[in-house]
Amino acid sequence: MNRLSNRIEAIEESATLAMAAKAREFKNKGVDVVSLSLGEPDFKTPQHICDAAKKAIDEGKYFAYPPVAGYQDLREALAAKYQKENNVPYKAENIVVSNGAKQSIANAMLALLNPGDEVVVFSPYWVSYDALVRLAEATPVMIKGGIENDFKVTAQQLEKAITSKTKAIIFSSPCNPTGTVFSKKELEDIAKVVVKHNLIAIADEIYEHINFTGEQVSIASFPGMFERTITVNGFAKGYAMTGWRVGYIAAPKWIADGCNKVQGQITSANCSIAQRAALAAISGDQKPTADMVAEYKKRREIVYELLKSIPGVKTNYPQGAFYFFPDVSSYFGKSDGTRTIKNADDFAMFMLETAHVSMVPGGAFGDENCVRLSYAASEKDLREAMKRMRDALAQLK
Repeated sequence: MNRLSNRIEAIEESATLAMAAKAREFKNKGVDVVSLSLGEPDFKTPQHICDAAKKAIDEGKYFAYPPVAGYQDLREALAAKYQKENNVPYKAENIVVSNGAKQSIANAMLALLNPGDEVVVFSPYWVSYDALVRLAEATPVMIKGGIENDFKVTAQQLEKAITSKTKAIIFSSPCNPTGTVFSKKELEDIAKVVVKHNLIAIADEIYEHINFTGEQVSIASFPGMFERTITVNGFAKGYAMTGWRVGYIAAPKWIADGCNKVQGQITSANCSIAQRAALAAISGDQKPTADMVAEYKKRREIVYELLKSIPGVKTNYPQGAFYFFPDVSSYFGKSDGTRTIKNADDFAMFMLETAHVSMVPGGAFGDENCVRLSYAASEKDLREAMKRMRDALAQLK
């Protein structure tokens, strides 16, 4: 009797949350841990966004259940943003606001997938893609972009992975965990394959504001892609609103209607007050976001130089998000005399226990040779973490 469902047995706990929990255990014991495991901005939510939430509470108008898909004015503002900034003609009817981008992706998976369907996942990938495909009782098919190609999957790889069971693809750009940003030409080539094979593209753009290339391209903007793209986005990263839990999809109406139906049975609408804050974020002053992005870019340069100086650590030069995904496999098989580093899991635990720096093993993201480091931390903490990492690794022979 004491057995969970097969769909739950088929998935694992989020590795990022698991490592964050381990880091908290150490901190609770009085250990000075520098946490680089969670992808969470270390900035406070901009004041004008908080003020909008306070005003909404004081007005006393937002105490009732909101519409399941979100308030009309917020959905209109999000559609207008995509028309203006991303060259995609979304309307309010194409938008479903959810309790974070993670729920948005889950809604899409449950609305679209049947047992036996396949979803091509660009790897390295955000940890929940694999789990959410499995939760919908479909099969994830991984295609891997290596560090030598900036972790980018190619259109040719996608073409080879497609079978008669393939229903969708999913990827993020800028990418969590690698910081990779697909160019316009790369996305155009991928879009042509998607259209050719009549697939659905689930494009995770949650990090679109944290993009250092100067160009954010939505795959939905290419010919034939509007009617077959689910664009996922949210407010957590670009507006430092992780705890507000506001995400959304923009999709063809038939898909949006399906996601609305799923959400209506599971959580219903997103928090009314959080939605008023989100409206202020999307329609108000964008300077706080620009300031945060400038700071992330500065931190990227610092961490990149420090990582490069550590012997045996190989890294790409991320173009967006706030992560590094270094290859640390040169340390596999080495020992400090009491333990041997066999894989990235051992490496991450060694870092936590010896250097008191938390990071996430790369296997959870699809690459067993890497670990993920978030640089959404203060410059002081980042410099300290890199020093501790270098000193700990010097003990391995």
